Order: sequence, then structure tokens, then C-alpha cells
Amino acid sequence: MIVIHHNPACGTSRNVLAVIRASGAEPVVIDYLTEGWTRPQLLALFAAAGLTPRQALRRTKSPAAELGLLDEAVGDEAIIAAMIEHPVLVNRPIVASPKGVRLCRPSQAVLPLLERLPAGPLYKEDGEMILNERGEFLD
Repeated sequence: MIVIHHNPACGTSRNVLAVIRASGAEPVVIDYLTEGWTRPQLLALFAAAGLTPRQALRRTKSPAAELGLLDEAVGDEAIIAAMIEHPVLVNRPIVASPKGVRLCRPSQAVLPLLERLPAGPLYKEDGEMILNERGEFLD
């Protein structure tokens, strides 16, 4: 089973969802802006992905700066508390599969998490190729 913590308004998140579906998998889609986060959920996802809360913090198009979260003196607990209050602060999409958990930015970061690669060529919404016709992904 694949789970994607998804923001339908985000192009990268939509690209990752499309790649997962093109691989033949139908993921569990969690709209985290609607569902929100819990502290244990964030801690588990970050630990599994090898991320610190600061590394998972969305810095642009979020209230991170206004909330003072970009200051290096702000600790992990404060960042997590802010992420729970403002779900948009978590960078996305985060994908969990039997092969691991990772923040899938850029979109092609999802490919190692898939059981089967989609048939190529595969393109992002903006037309950039991420998987060629030989099934080789591009970095």
C-alpha cells in the first residue's frame, strides 16, 4: 500500500500522485490540509523519512516567516506545534510505501518507492521529462 500526504493545489503533489497512478498503484490519498496532522504522526513520518522538523518545514508559500519559524533558534518542538496548528507548514508531498518514506520533492523522488516504474516517457505538468522511454529516470 502506498500513502500520499497530498495537497491538490500543489503541482509537485499532483505530479507525484500521477506518477504513482501511472505505475499501476492506487494510493491512499490524504489531503493533509483538510485532515491535519498529529504530533505522533509527524514524528513517525519524519523519523521514517530521515527528516528533522526543520528540514520538513515549508518555507515559501506558507506562514513560516510570519510565525518566526525561519529563525535557527526555533526548536523542533515549536516547529511541530506550528505544523499541527498550520498544516500547510509541512512540505509536501510525503509518500509512504513498503519501500520507505520520503518527501518527494522533486517529483521523481517517488520513483524508488514504487514496486513498478511507470511506462515512459513520463512528464511533469510543466512538460519536463522525468522518465524516458527506456524507463530510466532523470535527475
